[in-house]
Amino acid sequence: MIDRIWRVPAPAGTLRRLLGSATAALVAVAAAGPATAAAVTREYWVGATPTTWNIVPNGVDAILGTRYGNETILPTVTYRRYTRGWKKLLRNAPARNVDSDRIPGPLLHARVGDRIVVHFKNFDTRFNRAHSMHFHGVSYKPSSDGAYLPGFSGRDAEVKPGQTWTYKLRAGPQSAGFWPYHDHSTSMHESLAGGMYGGLSIRGRRERAPDREFVVVLAPTGDLQTINGHAFVGNTPVFSARVGDLVQWDVMAIGSEHHTFHVHGHRWLEHGVPRDTQTVGPAESFRFRWREDATGTWFYHCHVEQHMERGMIGIYRVTR
Repeated sequence: MIDRIWRVPAPAGTLRRLLGSATAALVAVAAAGPATAAAVTREYWVGATPTTWNIVPNGVDAILGTRYGNETILPTVTYRRYTRGWKKLLRNAPARNVDSDRIPGPLLHARVGDRIVVHFKNFDTRFNRAHSMHFHGVSYKPSSDGAYLPGFSGRDAEVKPGQTWTYKLRAGPQSAGFWPYHDHSTSMHESLAGGMYGGLSIRGRRERAPDREFVVVLAPTGDLQTINGHAFVGNTPVFSARVGDLVQWDVMAIGSEHHTFHVHGHRWLEHGVPRDTQTVGPAESFRFRWREDATGTWFYHCHVEQHMERGMIGIYRVTR
């Protein structure tokens, strides 16, 4: 994956004049931190935890008016974040980043050079399936791969109910970016369909943290197309920012389909070229930033029209 947080030498005002933008200061601002951060070990405790998930909790497609009932309720297993020793549940991410503690899984942060230690426990008493964690974008030994292949893989790829495994990862020089992780065990297909995935957000050694970081996972769930496991405006995440905020979008796709991510009224830069729509395929991911300057209520959605009509659309609000 190419790091899509861009450093642009020209001042933001010059960029706006050159590109004719009155929106979002055109990304342009991945500001460096004041000094190189020392590498550390980041430790997380994650569980595969049974839950009941409603894809359309308010029961309605707000645009077309279609109503839904119990057919959108899904018994499943998702990744949940815990305190040390899996003693207490924590939020998967701050409420301003994602709107749920279940789908997607915990947002794991690190910097280039860090070690990442993920302690995983399988609490799946609902289906009694084995689960695992497989991470993109980082380095590890085969014992932390988490991908099942008979006769080849070890316990890391088939963590049975009640069992634990510790994944040991390293964020190398090519790890800066946003990356998926997901179940890659014997129950991979059922797990992905049920929302068992999450993201790694890895910053450069000198890269400042954004003021707002939004996680967007585009995936089919049940018979609908979802953002973070929910379908239709009123159910999908409502992201919020203020003028002047450094905003980072973390986008990935899960499943077998391609999507095109679009934010109304905004643009970002890729290889110096402004764009407002980006294609993302199965297990692909990208991130981008902008300095927010466009007040209003905006749509963000998949621009595959059938996907949008089946629920893959949300709201982004910018205030002063």
